[in-house]
Amino acid sequence: MDGPGAVTTDHIRYDLLAQDALRGVVRRVLSDAARDGLPGEHHFYISFKTRHPAVKLSSRLAEKYPDEITIVLQHQFWDLTVGEHGFEVGLSFGNHPEKLVVAYEAVTGFFDPSVQFGLKFEVITPEMEAAEAQAAAALPAAIEVVKETPPPEKSAAKPSAKARDAAKAEPQLKVVAPAEAEEPKPGEGKKVVSLDTFRKKK
Repeated sequence: MDGPGAVTTDHIRYDLLAQDALRGVVRRVLSDAARDGLPGEHHFYISFKTRHPAVKLSSRLAEKYPDEITIVLQHQFWDLTVGEHGFEVGLSFGNHPEKLVVAYEAVTGFFDPSVQFGLKFEVITPEMEAAEAQAAAALPAAIEVVKETPPPEKSAAKPSAKARDAAKAEPQLKVVAPAEAEEPKPGEGKKVVSLDTFRKKK
């Protein structure tokens, strides 16, 4: 069992599972568009890595966009075919027709400006996976947690003789319970006048 502060490896890779689920949204939207066309004012901006091994495009586009490209599916596109792992589409770039084959795992962004809806994705390439594995192997199995030792409590200082004498000289207050209170003596304290006495004075 890992102790406190231990580095835990995410073998399930929740981050990738979440991204796959969101890529399913892109696949569903594109499937509907391929079948029924774009509804209303909806249109899509799709960004993807051009050097991804699961992407196919012309050498002209690969040279012009060596890292990433954003395509727009709105008015001028054709032959949109959506599969389980990716999609194909025909687009015109500077009056040059191009056919693109794009895997969902290469997509870095999806945006529908008509409703201001967007998704961002992290693309994991084989090179990145190898680098992550090397970095994980270089980490220690656990990180020691150093706890701060609280400072020892200071013992209460004994009062000086002078302070003790001053305390003795001060009058000590005593709280007397109501049952223990003595009746005031004649001429001392407040006088208690009964209701009958008050009537006799009248």
